[in-house]
Amino acid sequence: MAAEHAIRPREADVIFGIANRAKQAAEQYGSENIINSTIGALLDDNGKLIAFNTVYDTLKSMDNAQIAAYAALEGDHDYLDASIRACFMDKKPVGHIRSVATPGGTGAVRHAVCNYTNPGDTFLTADWFWEPYQTIADENGRKLDTYNLFNEKNEFDFESYKKQFEAYLIKQKRILIVLNTPAHNPTGYTISDGEWDRIIDLAKEHAANPENKIIFLVDVAYIDFAGDDARDFMPKFGNLPKNIMTLFAFSASKSYTMYGLRCGAIICVTPSEDLAEEFFYSCAHSNRGTWSNGTKGAMHVIATIYNDKTLYEECEKERNIYRNLLKKRGDAFLRSVNEVGLPITNYRGGFFVSVPCAEPEKLCKLLIEDKLFAVPLRKGIRLALCAISEEKCAQTPAMIKKALSKM
Repeated sequence: MAAEHAIRPREADVIFGIANRAKQAAEQYGSENIINSTIGALLDDNGKLIAFNTVYDTLKSMDNAQIAAYAALEGDHDYLDASIRACFMDKKPVGHIRSVATPGGTGAVRHAVCNYTNPGDTFLTADWFWEPYQTIADENGRKLDTYNLFNEKNEFDFESYKKQFEAYLIKQKRILIVLNTPAHNPTGYTISDGEWDRIIDLAKEHAANPENKIIFLVDVAYIDFAGDDARDFMPKFGNLPKNIMTLFAFSASKSYTMYGLRCGAIICVTPSEDLAEEFFYSCAHSNRGTWSNGTKGAMHVIATIYNDKTLYEECEKERNIYRNLLKKRGDAFLRSVNEVGLPITNYRGGFFVSVPCAEPEKLCKLLIEDKLFAVPLRKGIRLALCAISEEKCAQTPAMIKKALSKM
């Protein structure tokens, strides 16, 4: 009975499917005897989901009616101001900046795709990518194509990026590029300042033709776990030509451990006040036509944190504890990678790292035999360092190297 375009393969989500197998194995063998690197959330060393006290104490202090009330369609105004501050901190670009609330960063990606490409258009991202980008394309009558993220030196493949960028800009006269950085999901890669300069210079070169429309969507979901200098690139998006629009997908899921509360924003940077207004009303209209409005309690928490200096400082201290925990896990993994000689993607920090492989599903099956659970991707497997202890991070490279030798 479903419409033709809505008929999908009858299969379970790959990540959640393997996560369920890992859960069953933990029940059978004990969680200490398995390595479940499938979960894209920050867990402590005992496998318990980390939830910041500052965030949830603030939420629980709210009046029930305040939590239950509708938020404004575009997002409560104190939250919109706070989302801009949370996204940029002290690295805000020069320009007209507006924000519209979305349910997590996923909602921001949806709005960028639907409002900045035409039906049937193709947008670009790297060949290692978060699979819901493809789902969003499928759901909304768009296409997704990719460029090579890494060249033969395991560095950003600018030549591949340029080729795809120019091909689609010539064809469509507009191009949306989704750049998941810093701490890219699924590889942990971060675009460097020099690489950003080349990307932006290429856009400025083609912006000389006023018919071209160039839109960047920078998905910064993992930015607060990507190092102290993670926002240094942001001012580069100030004072760009009018026909270059920069969008940021802000998410509270990782930075504030608010995964299920679904709180985020799409934020624009443009030299044009008129285009900022156009952005705001386009995205607010999209809110009404999709999920209507967001989660008021979650918005209130973020706004409260950014309007209370003491609470803000407490939240930053709490996050830094777990950011250091994650860094120790990443460092332990990289030390073991170097010891055993395991080829991996260029990991520069964050929740995830990937291992290239010609047969990802086969590799994952072999790893399950050793009670290591990872996620198969199109070009390799993904490991969630955020979900396993430092000790287990150190164990996994040798286990993967052993499994690869059997293939």
